[in-house]
Amino acid sequence: MKSFAQKVAVITGAGSGMGRYLAILLARAGADVVICDVNTETLAETEKLLQRYNVAVSSIPLDMADKAAVEALPEQVIARHGKVDLLFNNAGVTVGADFESMTEVDWDWVMNINLNGVVNATRAFLPYLKQQPEAALVNTSSIFGMIAVAKQSVYHTTKFAVRGFTEGLAREFKGTNLSVHCVHPGHIGTNIIKNSRFTETDDDEQQKSPLGLNGSQTEMSDLFRDNGMHPSRAAQVILDGVTRRRSRIFIGLDAKLMDLAQRISPMHYDKLMPLFMIPITLLRNKKPMKDLPAL
Repeated sequence: MKSFAQKVAVITGAGSGMGRYLAILLARAGADVVICDVNTETLAETEKLLQRYNVAVSSIPLDMADKAAVEALPEQVIARHGKVDLLFNNAGVTVGADFESMTEVDWDWVMNINLNGVVNATRAFLPYLKQQPEAALVNTSSIFGMIAVAKQSVYHTTKFAVRGFTEGLAREFKGTNLSVHCVHPGHIGTNIIKNSRFTETDDDEQQKSPLGLNGSQTEMSDLFRDNGMHPSRAAQVILDGVTRRRSRIFIGLDAKLMDLAQRISPMHYDKLMPLFMIPITLLRNKKPMKDLPAL
């Protein structure tokens, strides 16, 4: 896609993080945006940030686990904007727990949002995307769609599946007007830990996140958000990947190095990861990943 001007983009998980900044960057580029999130308060904050741009904005509260609501979304978009050119399936959650102790309710919660929500939204919007001279479908997987760690079995299940689903679609639509992209973020400073669920422990609710952060959920959330790449930069990487028609979009040096580790040693990449993370630590200590200017 050469330009986002006069396009209509639908973004899920737009209440914060990468979704919020995808909306801002697209609006700044001249695209009308439809922002969706289950959190109405943060969604309203994103909508307010978009008021500075001379584009049409629709804010639609949406639970990606609600299949009927997801299926009804395209008609709402068409009624308000007349078309849809880009769909960003960006919403995601996780549960920090080993498989044995995870409840079926928590398992289904993650599956319905991270995987079924992506599949349902893709199925609902495909007929409209195919009508456009050029269109893009952008599904967010994760670097955890490439590698696995303990206590994230359900998250890995969804993100590996999103990767397979998206790469299959990329081959089905190769050479057509629809470009299909799979996004693999590394450590991005988002609220995913804040919005996630964790199993209770006996030591003052001390947990350990998949990236090795220790403490309460609130402490981990703050550390994760404040020490990752700013989501505005991640959003810019995604949009650059869409314009360049990259089917896989890795975000961050950590994501690229972890992907390299699993390519070098598919069964023992966990032994290489500490070595590969050294340059990441040095870079972060030297120059924090701040947001893009003038957003």
